[in-house]
Amino acid sequence: MNFLTKNELVAYPSSLLGKLSDYGEIAITDNGKPTALLLQIPEGLFNETLKAVRRVKAMKSLNDIWAKTKNLPPITDEEIEAEIQAARAEAKTASAY
Repeated sequence: MNFLTKNELVAYPSSLLGKLSDYGEIAITDNGKPTALLLQIPEGLFNETLKAVRRVKAMKSLNDIWAKTKNLPPITDEEIEAEIQAARAEAKTASAY
């Protein structure tokens, strides 16, 4: 993995594509912390690459949600049923408009 500081990116933008071609991926850092990732996209694979990146971001979000709920007390069947009924009532009200 090649790293490039934010200042280097601004000062030498023309070298970016050459480095990207050489390494395939470059991490951009700001104050020593990675803040962005540049990926070389194989010809004809833009949509697939974008889907893969979005899939990883979605999994990260899902893992974060799971981590937050891990220590919560379990909910009862009655609470689940009440949530279902409330959602159905809300959907019914919304469809009436």
